[in-house]
Amino acid sequence: MLQPKRTKFRKAFKGRIHGDAKGGTQLNFGAYGLKALAPERITARQIESARRAITRYMKRQGRLWIRIFPDVPVSSKPAEVRMGSGKGSPEFWAARVKPGRIMFEIDGVSHEIAAGAFERAAAKLPIKVKMVTRLGEQKEG
Repeated sequence: MLQPKRTKFRKAFKGRIHGDAKGGTQLNFGAYGLKALAPERITARQIESARRAITRYMKRQGRLWIRIFPDVPVSSKPAEVRMGSGKGSPEFWAARVKPGRIMFEIDGVSHEIAAGAFERAAAKLPIKVKMVTRLGEQKEG
């Protein structure tokens, strides 16, 4: 799973994800992309799960690019612990994804295979996404 090698601070504020993506909204590498339509934190596990779904469906042909990286540590306190006594320890890593952000790109496969791969990846993600191509927008998933 993806996670940073080192960070400046061990714990981060929760923050809010508002506004549209400032960058990463265009296809840069592949012919097909999976674009986020809602703001959400995507965990490293979800990214890895979507990556596996895409690569397995493509049967190791073509190329895949992951355009998001989980760089935010998410902490939580154990179950049945009283309030107070500080912040919990970091449990997992997440990426903050804004609407319009391209999360995955693939190339070297047909349109049908790309659509099927992204359909399976969309099932692994907690947000609404749509497939985009070099030509334009496609259906939502």
